[in-house]
Order: sequence, then C-alpha cells, then structure tokens
Amino acid sequence: MKPVAENLSADFGVLELLQTANSVDGQIAELHRQLASSADVPAVLVGYSWGAWLGFLFAARYPDLVRKLILVSAGAFESKYNKDLTSIRLNRLRPADREEAERLISIITTGNPDCEAFRRFGELMTIADSFDCLPGSDYPVDLNADIYESVWAEASRLRETNELIENAARINCPVVAIHGDYDPHPVEGVKNPLFGRLENFRMVVINKCGHTPWRERLAKDTFFEILWQEIKEVL
Repeated sequence: MKPVAENLSADFGVLELLQTANSVDGQIAELHRQLASSADVPAVLVGYSWGAWLGFLFAARYPDLVRKLILVSAGAFESKYNKDLTSIRLNRLRPADREEAERLISIITTGNPDCEAFRRFGELMTIADSFDCLPGSDYPVDLNADIYESVWAEASRLRETNELIENAARINCPVVAIHGDYDPHPVEGVKNPLFGRLENFRMVVINKCGHTPWRERLAKDTFFEILWQEIKEVL
C-alpha cells in the first residue's frame, strides 16, 4: 500500500505498517506494538485485502485504539459468498494465462511454492482482478511463502468456523467498506454479513473498479477522494 500511504501523507500523518509474524495472533500483536509505539491513538486503520480482515480482528481486540476502520477490497466475511472466486478469476484470463494460473494454483496448494511462483501468480491475478489496470505501478515487495501459508490457513479457518464474523460484536468504532464493482471478491460477501452486526457501518461501491482501486485508471481518483473524506471526517 505504499502508493496509498504516499498519497495520504500530503494531508495526514501516515504509518505503513508491515507485518512479519507467521500467525494471525502474531500479526495482531505486532500491529499492536507498532501502533502503541508510533501512532497517535486512537488511530484510523485502513486495511487492504487480507489487511482489511486484520484491521477487523484488531479493532475487535483493541477497540480503544481504533477511531475508525476502513476496509478496502476485503475478502468475503462468510464462506458461502466465496465459492465462485477462483472460477471468476480464471474465466477472466486468456486461455494460455488460465492454464498457467491453474498450474501455479496446483503448486501453491501442494504446500511447496517458491517466491517466483507467488510473484507470477500475483501478476496473473492482477490481470484477472482489474477492470483497467494502470501500467508501471508495481513496487518491490519481499514475498514470504511461509508467512502466507501459515497465516492464510489460519485466517481461512476463522472464516469457515464463523469466528471471523463473530468479532463484529466487539467492534464499536465506525466501519466503512470501500469496494470495486469489478472485484471478484463479491460486494455482497462484505455488505451482507456486516450490515446488522455493526452499529455504524457503510458500504461504498466504486464503478469500473477491481481489487486494487489505486491502480485502476478509471477509479483511482474517486477512490482517493472517498478515502480522504472518510479519514478527514473523524480527525
């Protein structure tokens, strides 16, 4: 989220918090140490994709430290909304790319992936997840397959057992979800579970926008306007 942090830093104090722990609880504890030592709390948390879930879990465990929670392109909070994710992504790819993606999925799910497999799979999923992706906006990222395998396996179980969504009962700050209408992670998988469980929740859907809003040619300006306003109104 470096481009997002850089954009917001023109108007706000921003911390781009990077997680290195290999468990969900470990990443929550790591996030707590980072905020307690460096942030003006309660803080506004902006979490993207897995980071949206992490922010959600953190806000439930440490409600006094979160002023507002902004979920960007969150995954579905209940498994029933996630059944078609892989097929949607694969069907958006050209045949040759689809075949390569299926091969990489097989490698990743066997538990023996390397960083190159993750990198290439990420490239293909960026194509599948985007409505109109801007070129040349990649930033170097150190990938760690072990952290992914450990954390995602645990996070997936939290969703399967409904422990993830049950955390909503302990969140008392305003929550806003920002989601692209072209994101293969369904809007309904975020909106439906959270409405009725959170006292102060809003869903904002951006048109012609995929999974990474700040990389979308037709949606990035709208995304930053929405994000800026959501932060500004509580500071």
